Amino acid sequence: MERLVQDWPERLVSHDGRSPSLVLRALQQRDRPEWERVRHANLQYVGQWEPTAPDGVGRRVTFRQYVKSLDREARAGRIVPFLIEAEQMHLFGIVHGSLLSGSAGYWVAEEHAGRGIATRALAMVCDYAFGPLGLHRVEVNVRPENAPSLRVVEHLRFRDEGVRERYLHINGGWRDHRTFALTTDDLDRGRVLERWTRAHTQP
Repeated sequence: MERLVQDWPERLVSHDGRSPSLVLRALQQRDRPEWERVRHANLQYVGQWEPTAPDGVGRRVTFRQYVKSLDREARAGRIVPFLIEAEQMHLFGIVHGSLLSGSAGYWVAEEHAGRGIATRALAMVCDYAFGPLGLHRVEVNVRPENAPSLRVVEHLRFRDEGVRERYLHINGGWRDHRTFALTTDDLDRGRVLERWTRAHTQP
């Protein structure tokens, strides 16, 4: 049974004492100019990792339709689509019942890469998933050659669960992915962002 997310849109703010402060929020219609600018500027950088339609065509949607679709899926409890300013972090494929699991996907603009933004944002989404959403597991699937994303899951101590062969259609072909996961048992009732912050502030 799906569980409705009654309070969507949600807004998360980092309180880890680091700069810049991160705000995760819902994508809005007024974000279109900046979102399109960042997407256009990062097509080559991000496009190499993004899913594509196996038939080479796919369904084109307008920005307005895209935002409405994200909000509809969020309220139905199937996805939690956060915006990190002009970047994105999604928790999708949410399953309740006896699985209580979701998958996380994200991208940041190349100009902001390497600053820990994706790491902190993923930690915030995991804490939201394990807290208010009541999930037990969050997984991230990463292409083996995507070194920056591999560092993100390594920093947050995700468990490496092996390779899924020909898992997702990306950039014109079926690509292998490595699956990484965290469960509530891995945290011993702690929080992902706090654990990462402690590990990176010790003298």
